[in-house]
Amino acid sequence: MCHESTSTALGESLGLGKASIKLDDFEKAEVIIIMGQNPGTNHPRMLTALQKAKRNGATLIAVNPLPETGLMGFNNPQTVKGILGIDSALTDIFMQVKINGDMALLQALEILLLQEELLEPGSTLDNTFIAEKTSGFDALKEHLLTQDIQQLSMICGIDIAQLKEVATVLKNNQRIIICWAMGLTQQKNSVDTIKEIVNLLLMKGSIGKPGAGTCPVRGHSNVQGDRTVGVFEKPSKELLEGIEKLYQFTPPSAHGYDTVNSIHAMHEGKASVFFGMGGNFLSATPDTTYTAQAMRNCQMTVHVSTKLNRSHLVHGEEAFILPCYSRSDQDHTGGKEQFVSCENTTGVVQMSKGVLKPVSNQLMSETAIVCELAKATLGKKSKVPWEQYINDYDEVRNALEKVLPEIFIRYNERVRLPGGFYLPNPNREGVFDTDIKKALFHVGTVKYNPLQDNELMMMTIRAHDQFNTTIYGLNDRYRGIYNERRVIFMNQADMNVRGLKEKDVVDIFNHDDGIERAAHRFLVIAYPIPKGCCATYYPETNVLVPISSVGVKSNTPTSKEVRVTIQRQQPA
Repeated sequence: MCHESTSTALGESLGLGKASIKLDDFEKAEVIIIMGQNPGTNHPRMLTALQKAKRNGATLIAVNPLPETGLMGFNNPQTVKGILGIDSALTDIFMQVKINGDMALLQALEILLLQEELLEPGSTLDNTFIAEKTSGFDALKEHLLTQDIQQLSMICGIDIAQLKEVATVLKNNQRIIICWAMGLTQQKNSVDTIKEIVNLLLMKGSIGKPGAGTCPVRGHSNVQGDRTVGVFEKPSKELLEGIEKLYQFTPPSAHGYDTVNSIHAMHEGKASVFFGMGGNFLSATPDTTYTAQAMRNCQMTVHVSTKLNRSHLVHGEEAFILPCYSRSDQDHTGGKEQFVSCENTTGVVQMSKGVLKPVSNQLMSETAIVCELAKATLGKKSKVPWEQYINDYDEVRNALEKVLPEIFIRYNERVRLPGGFYLPNPNREGVFDTDIKKALFHVGTVKYNPLQDNELMMMTIRAHDQFNTTIYGLNDRYRGIYNERRVIFMNQADMNVRGLKEKDVVDIFNHDDGIERAAHRFLVIAYPIPKGCCATYYPETNVLVPISSVGVKSNTPTSKEVRVTIQRQQPA
């Protein structure tokens, strides 16, 4: 549930918890702010879109505790310069924010824009948009004018001069896109921080215009598409009514467990069966030791998997691994070539057809596994045509169109179009599906929780040779790390205070809730990260992320906001 904070924040502010832009909006943007992510390691295709925007004159502003190579310089292998190895500098302004300083930074920018507007009305903000399309601006304005911008500058780690530089860029432009990823969503105040992004865009009237809007950058397609088709612990009224109408039975409507609460439920014996599809649950989730015990407490654990992973080694009393096709495999289930559909970051649904020969003729598709289990469990009393769904995935899409017709009208026709089709998104047209049909400004308070003298604030990051929890290699060429992953990036000043040298071996500890969590034997690497901050790769340090530390409202684990202490290992 790593993006629940995005859905919560955008849903409450705009009425829809997804991106409000299309992919070609990047080429029309005047300003693009990239917060809490590195497209070089996460979304290489996005770099090409940013490069086109830059070529069209857009100003790119990167906000990140780490100076990421993917944004500072980019080789596009499809261009002559890229083939010759000539970097293109993408970032015009780099704001090296402290970990969890994003909300303070955003409010500081809003204050500067508001001050300019008060000096010269109509020069900075889109007052017509604010009056006609939004609600709550007066309360936000009153709040901002009481804040100490010097204090906000200290909290975020950005000096006033650079804040003014960025505010000037924003003042003179309206087509603004703000992108963010897990660097923002995995913090305690993630929902309020994303609402602050919305505040800034609403002040500028930068939603519902070509080249302007929100762009939460998710990872793989099931993060996006699961929620769209109703795979959610809080099913919508529309989904439940559609299922009841199509299949003539009343589906359960009680809310279930999200990821964190599922782990608690298994740990406490409230849930006895774990059934996971296509993931590495143990490595992806927080507080590895606690999660492992939760899995062991189950009566049964089942993994539907494309490859073996660490989660398979930690299991309940009875354990099953059900091998399945990957999306890259050819799928001839039912005697015909099948394809699945997926959803990308900007809400495009498109077909995905495998091209590789499966490694075994005994593999089954995920669709077939689910349907066969349903047939075996429910028998003839089920009103769902499971056999049809096994033999023809078009029938699954036809059913989804009947359940959610406003979203999936002519599903099978449109998914076969080149490039697929965009899901409906009223925010793109400046229409907001809130109770009052207006976008809502939000008043949030920046909280300052200073570190203790011996503490650092740790964030987890991914390496170049990595996709989520899958490690393809031990190199991270973007950060100059080779043949190693157990490293901790630290500011040289923090190393000096602790008497540490480059490549000293240290243990890292977290002590939330009075529990000692430890990650052993990490090499110290000096890196240009803000003082008081450090970074490590996941999943190696997920063991340090407390299960009790979650985002307010979203219940998202705070993997980008972990208080740690460092202890050097003594030579044997």
